[in-house]
Amino acid sequence: MEYRQLGTTDMQVSVIGVGGYPFGPPLLDQAGTTAVVDAAIEHGINFFDNSDVYGQGQSEDLVGVALEGKRDKVYLSSKFNLLNLNGKTPRQRIFDRCEEALRKLKTDHLDLFQPHHATPDHQHEELLGSLTELVEQGKVRYIGNCNTAAWRIQEQLRMSDDLGFASFMSTQNHYSLLHRHAEVELMPFCRANQFSLLPYFPLGGGWLTGTYRPGEPPPPGSRADKVPTGIVTRLRSERVDTLIPRLEAFAAERGHTLVELALAWVLSHPEVALALTGLDRPEHVVSNVRAVDWMLSADERAELDAITDWWDGGAAAIETTGPPPTSGS
Repeated sequence: MEYRQLGTTDMQVSVIGVGGYPFGPPLLDQAGTTAVVDAAIEHGINFFDNSDVYGQGQSEDLVGVALEGKRDKVYLSSKFNLLNLNGKTPRQRIFDRCEEALRKLKTDHLDLFQPHHATPDHQHEELLGSLTELVEQGKVRYIGNCNTAAWRIQEQLRMSDDLGFASFMSTQNHYSLLHRHAEVELMPFCRANQFSLLPYFPLGGGWLTGTYRPGEPPPPGSRADKVPTGIVTRLRSERVDTLIPRLEAFAAERGHTLVELALAWVLSHPEVALALTGLDRPEHVVSNVRAVDWMLSADERAELDAITDWWDGGAAAIETTGPPPTSGS
């Protein structure tokens, strides 16, 4: 297993992280969750991410049981949201959610605590002030962000500097060979600010595992069969149908699987601290961890960039390495 620093923290996280989405109904019960958690730790995975909405609200409970006696081997992350406050203040929601996560996960602190979605209806000060209190109390070690834009993170970092608040260290956003939008602004921002990207759906929600086939319905018993409104349905398109066989061939020609290719490509970006994968079988742990051994060459990355390019605007980029343009250019 390879380990990388998360932001500017003292956390050395495994480059494969476990997302809590599969733990709980309709996918995994306690026995299934424990089997995956044990396999992950056995193979050197030390980062487990969760949320109160995963597994119909049961994911944290199942992970808490699975990690009894093993808390010192892992980093725990969870999330909150500021939607539908139902009369609570943002601070009350944040504090209540933190206490709930600590209780369910059977721990006295979270290593990372994150708003699940951007909060444009609330001031940065409301968010950061409350999170700073939790850090000062020792209930949260570090804070991260999710599903937000680089410009919002920049505003938040500036406010943290100005007011002495805790600073965000990372952001979770959708990123894979099939969904490369983070490259436009977010990843350059991360690179310039020692800020970590924690991609979710690095396997395209399952499209980059070979489970789902172009033009065919999800196999019986698969995650998309059990949760038909999920990411597999949303990503299905003519472009994805065309890309899957090309990427499978690319990997096979080099003696690798599509899973190994998808994860190796995400991890080839230095802005990425870890890739969050939704593991629902112990054998999937093994197949994901194998990706760590494949170091893509510059030529392989260039070929993959060409295969999966999602826009035709490359020629519109401004050249910044030469002299400044003359008047009228």
